[in-house]
Amino acid sequence: MESNRITEAVLPPDDLARTLALTMADAPGLQHIGLVGDTYTVLLSGKDTAGKFCLIDMHIPPGGGPGPHRHDFEETFILLEGEMAATFRGEKTTVKAGQTLHIPANAPHMFHNASDANVRLLCICAPAGQEEFFAAVGVPVATRTTAPPKPSPEAMEEFKKKAGELAPKYRTELLKEA
Repeated sequence: MESNRITEAVLPPDDLARTLALTMADAPGLQHIGLVGDTYTVLLSGKDTAGKFCLIDMHIPPGGGPGPHRHDFEETFILLEGEMAATFRGEKTTVKAGQTLHIPANAPHMFHNASDANVRLLCICAPAGQEEFFAAVGVPVATRTTAPPKPSPEAMEEFKKKAGELAPKYRTELLKEA
């Protein structure tokens, strides 16, 4: 005789060592990272979420955005302001404020602010770790919208070398432009 019984999930007890995390993008003490002309503010790190995900507020000025890359974790973008061009597996899509874009793990992608206005988006990476890569290769800046200093050609070459060397440690592969 078949059982129609539903098994109940057993949840672990509440971990009282974990605390509520409440933040906002302009809160004092947050980490603002300048990277490839953009500014990334870490709202929630893996330390805040037991490594489950990180949440990053991204300020992308006109012309900004990372080059093509891929990584072995899920990534979701929620556009709050502006419009950007996203390339996913070679196909370009325009993403506008109010839309959400999800990139599955390992898929080649990039995004670019092709407009003449700033783009603001929230980026969720699951599991966490991408925020550590950004901190390792970026430079600290003062606020959520402070642009990083424009690097000299020599500094840009040094940045590319460092990012390329560190990318595998953070489960990321930097790809060449097609």
